[in-house]
Amino acid sequence: MESAELIAILREVRQRVRERHPQGVAPGDIPLADLLALLHARDAAAAKVASIGTVNPRRGGPVNGLVQAWKRFVARLLDWHIREQVVFNRKVMECVDAVLEALNSNNRAIAELAGRVNSQGVIDLAARWAEWHKSWEHQFQQLLRTMADLHEAFQGRVNEMDAGYRGALRAQHADFEALLERVRLDYERLIHSELRVVRQRLQSPEPPLPDGRGSETHPPLTETAPLAPFDYARFAERFRGSEDYVKQGQQFYRPYFAGRQNVLDIGCGRGEFLEMMKAAGVTARGIDLSEESVALCRQKGLDAEVADLFPYLAQVPDGSLDGIFCAQVIEHLSPERLPELIRLAARGLARDGVIALETPNPECLAIFATHFYLDPTHTRPVPHPLLVFYLEEFGIGGIEVRKLSPAVESMPSLASLPEEFRAAFFDGLDYAVIGKKL
Repeated sequence: MESAELIAILREVRQRVRERHPQGVAPGDIPLADLLALLHARDAAAAKVASIGTVNPRRGGPVNGLVQAWKRFVARLLDWHIREQVVFNRKVMECVDAVLEALNSNNRAIAELAGRVNSQGVIDLAARWAEWHKSWEHQFQQLLRTMADLHEAFQGRVNEMDAGYRGALRAQHADFEALLERVRLDYERLIHSELRVVRQRLQSPEPPLPDGRGSETHPPLTETAPLAPFDYARFAERFRGSEDYVKQGQQFYRPYFAGRQNVLDIGCGRGEFLEMMKAAGVTARGIDLSEESVALCRQKGLDAEVADLFPYLAQVPDGSLDGIFCAQVIEHLSPERLPELIRLAARGLARDGVIALETPNPECLAIFATHFYLDPTHTRPVPHPLLVFYLEEFGIGGIEVRKLSPAVESMPSLASLPEEFRAAFFDGLDYAVIGKKL
């Protein structure tokens, strides 16, 4: 083909393209809308839409190969999450293409009208242009509102799916924690049963003495700390604190005994714990050696009686209690009686029954300087590892140890000590051990 023929063909193609997509000005110096910027933006957006879900290339090699495989795997996993966004993007591109085609049609119409206008100005092209421009703006605003509604609906759907996914994860996490708790309790119950069997097998009957009397006798169950030979109620008011102060401190135990049906308060004293249980709708009764304390509880409408804790617990039917509370009592007992108290309490507790024991904390040196020896009926402090050991021996699991009554609150001078040292030697004046019957 000769060069002249090729040039003619190119000119013809250019003319057809210009007729299809008129640019610049129409006959009569009428300016046409410049669509090149919108066309370039459309092409760039279309390229981005086409690249959604693709993975950028990397150099060769095993590491980059693994990275590419992982990216492709993640892209496939996220396909369900971005599918609606991809559809939305394509619909938007279709709308942009429709707008471009409409604008091209308008440009062609304007160019054709401008060519038909005679020298006298038969057609008022400016008025038509203004009318068309107003209509086009209105349509474009409707398009933007439609796009905004679609985006809002899509975002709402994404938020709803995200909330459902998070809710499902929380539910699964709660179920998993509950399962772990059941497994832990079953495991502790099994360990306790196996240890008890081993101890029973290792134990052998004590050989009789030469005179046939048998082994030494254990102390009777009625041995408890004797009553103080003074007004113990007045003593407690001065050195332990007012009833309101004790009630405020015992609010800590309320969640542990919520929903219980038969709770025993050993050493109920003035009845602060019984009053809290009554306010919570929990059936509770108390025992105490002090007739004055029991009379005070009964005046308040509380269920209390004078009783020694060892004979009383020995008569309690097995598994009849679902809660036992004992505060500031075990430090009054002789060391050899504490395991007997734990054994009787564990026997009286039902499965999952709660037991809470509170006593001065011997790890806090401040109690020996100010609190413990103020009460002449105290025998010796009980370290919490020993108390935890006794509880585990008699089938109590899920044990928590909580420090109570920080020493720095009653002795502000301790605040000058280093925090680590204060936490080790001057922490809580009291501690509580809470556990459940396995």
